[in-house]
Amino acid sequence: MIDRNYKPYGLEPIETASRDEIAALQTQRLKWSLQHVYENVPAYKKKFDATGVSPSDFSRIEDLAKFPFTTKHDLRDNYPFGMFAVPQDRIARIHASSGTTGKPTVVGYTKKDIDTWSGLMARSIRASGGRPGMKVHISYGYGLFTGGLGAHYGAEALGCTVIPVSGGMTERQVQLITDFKPDIIMVTPSYMLAILDEFRIKGLDPRESSLKIGIFGAEPWTNSMRAEIEDAFGIDAVDIYGLSEVMGPGVANECVETKDGLHIWEDHFYPEVIDPETGKVLPDGERGELVFTSLSKEAMPVIRYRTRDLTRLLPGTARSHRRMEKVTGRSDDMMIVRGVNVFPTQIEELLMRCERLSPHYQIELLREERLDVMRLLVEARPDCSDSRMRESEGAALATHIRNIIGIGAQVVVGDPGAVERSAGKARRIIDKRPKE
Repeated sequence: MIDRNYKPYGLEPIETASRDEIAALQTQRLKWSLQHVYENVPAYKKKFDATGVSPSDFSRIEDLAKFPFTTKHDLRDNYPFGMFAVPQDRIARIHASSGTTGKPTVVGYTKKDIDTWSGLMARSIRASGGRPGMKVHISYGYGLFTGGLGAHYGAEALGCTVIPVSGGMTERQVQLITDFKPDIIMVTPSYMLAILDEFRIKGLDPRESSLKIGIFGAEPWTNSMRAEIEDAFGIDAVDIYGLSEVMGPGVANECVETKDGLHIWEDHFYPEVIDPETGKVLPDGERGELVFTSLSKEAMPVIRYRTRDLTRLLPGTARSHRRMEKVTGRSDDMMIVRGVNVFPTQIEELLMRCERLSPHYQIELLREERLDVMRLLVEARPDCSDSRMRESEGAALATHIRNIIGIGAQVVVGDPGAVERSAGKARRIIDKRPKE
């Protein structure tokens, strides 16, 4: 764990620049980005023209609110390459989302974009406590998913030794951590819990591993889960944020010396928080939906991209760049159960209070006799084998959910390993309700 005498290492000047300096750079780059998309992306020209705005209407940062939002539907409607702003021969790499709903979203990068991304990932790893020469075990998926290669190029740019394991084969993950002795692991937090389970199955003490830092992203996770992982491994667990439509991982990152929210790299991404219903820009400090405009991307810039992630913007602390609070959920993964809005992270926070239950969980939404029912599948810890003890823990969790969230839940406590594991993003919600 980081000691109290920790001093940030090798900061770039922009990380400690004044707010006026950052705003001046953002204004300059916003002008360029708006002009770039208007001239080179027909879909943006059409959107701007339909809204009655043009790049000439932008002169100060507040003017950005005049411009229309970009959504995932825009990217899918222009599948595969309609949102690219450079000729095909300048595209150095193509990534895409998993495409689990509708068409995948495709993103492209020029060589300069790849260099920028690598530099921001290196900055993120350094902010997490990483240093040149450290070994980095990467368990994010490689391929079209941006996680693996984004982490890989960033670690190399920082001067680290990369162990490109990718996801899956949990037993092998533990073996390589034991044998190769990495300092850093980069992985989804839910899969880190699966790795933790495997350590315990093998009778290994995770605190005796070489790991010092865990950089976790790709899904929302709570401070309770951070505490669980840090205590189990004796490491610093740090949050990283990104999404492929904006760049990939490395849009924002926690600083290990504070762990008080993710500093957004504002020299390359301009953040806004809006009311998800009205689209109105909210002042810093108010919670809403996060929106990003890219400031330097050549191949596929995005203007006011609605991420659907819910958070709020806060002043900088360890860096002068503003922070975003840990994502509390998404405006599109919010469950409405009998009129109550529920996020998976709320369930996770309450689950963490139950010492005899593991952090793994899955939520099933059903409809019985015309009423919505939420069934929560959780796991007992290995030392909780008594059936009456399990029943008591399940009842306690159900009581927490009813008292704090305000809905009833059927809690099913299974054996260790009963909840489906994922090497990537955990599948938290299974909605079996009939479609209206």
